[in-house]
Amino acid sequence: MDRPQETATQTINNDETKENGNGNQNESRRLNLVPFNPIYKWIDSGEFDDYLRAHKAVVCATTASLLSTFAGYPLDSLKSRLQASRVPITVPRLARTILREEGIAGFYRGLWIPLVTISAVRAISFTIYNETKETLHKPIEQGGYGWSKDSRLSVGASGAVGGALAGGLISVGSTPFELVKVRRQLEYSIAAAKGIHIVKPPSTWSAVLDIFRGGSGGGAPKGITALWTGFRLHFIRDTMGTALYFFEYDSMRHLLGRLPNNEQGPTPVWAPIPPSFIPFVCGSLAGVSSWAIIYPLDVVKTKTQQRALAGEKYRGPFETLSRLIRGPATAPRSHFDGFMRLYRGLGVSALRSVTTHGLLWTILDSVSSWIDKRPYRDHGAVTYWPS
Repeated sequence: MDRPQETATQTINNDETKENGNGNQNESRRLNLVPFNPIYKWIDSGEFDDYLRAHKAVVCATTASLLSTFAGYPLDSLKSRLQASRVPITVPRLARTILREEGIAGFYRGLWIPLVTISAVRAISFTIYNETKETLHKPIEQGGYGWSKDSRLSVGASGAVGGALAGGLISVGSTPFELVKVRRQLEYSIAAAKGIHIVKPPSTWSAVLDIFRGGSGGGAPKGITALWTGFRLHFIRDTMGTALYFFEYDSMRHLLGRLPNNEQGPTPVWAPIPPSFIPFVCGSLAGVSSWAIIYPLDVVKTKTQQRALAGEKYRGPFETLSRLIRGPATAPRSHFDGFMRLYRGLGVSALRSVTTHGLLWTILDSVSSWIDKRPYRDHGAVTYWPS
């Protein structure tokens, strides 16, 4: 990354460092290092700085995803249970039921697979998104498409294209992991549909094997393909949702003063938002609005997967949507009640989106800024940049 020419520097050569030890003091002051600790020495080394810059997108996305996923997972678990519930239930009542029957661990049931896989998925997704945007905005003579970085429509469209590609490609690998997550989150309702009483919830690996074997339901899919149950709905949801998400985020960041070089410029007079808070605002709004648009599709996907895992008779997406709206033939719902059924759990899902996506972009921007401010090293010399 290019550094400002006007920035003052202080260069310390390796030979001088060995002779007077001043370099070691300057090295240690950055991270309060413990002397002679090899781990801390490597973290504070030029190789570590080079690694961070070479893998910046992956490091930022992984760190942000791990922290934001852990923070928002209890709300995601509540959302899945609300979607699959056969009877109306309030969020506080459902939370109390989970706490009473399963304890705190019930809110984090199935956490480890999404914690690892979502982080990996987001790292890959952000890489695809960034590479796509870079190609679209690169000048034609350099092999790009020459899209403008000054036009809000162009910036938003490149985000949408990058998001659609990332969402569609990632869904191929993420479908099995999300199916296992749904299986873990809905273990009690799936067991009830099979007429089974759970004494001790099975492990995540047992859930994977249960899906592979077809469970105890005669109509449940079996074999390796069972892990891709609901793939078409998952693919459509992720492609549309990710395209909308990045389109909205990039458009809002451009509207709120982000410059073509991706640095944050002055905010508009009508939006007196602290610059450090802008990523949280844009991430939250993009997450909530895009999720609200595709939420009915997610409800249909979850319901379809739940029925398949319970071994119940297969219903197509349109039949599932129709029955969710009109209800059972013995007790039909009004159109308004049916529409509200599609958005059951949206409130807790919106809160999850605000938490997860707001933290995601805030942490991502903070880690990116931290990497950019690490000292630049060239052929054994260390260049310190004033904060």
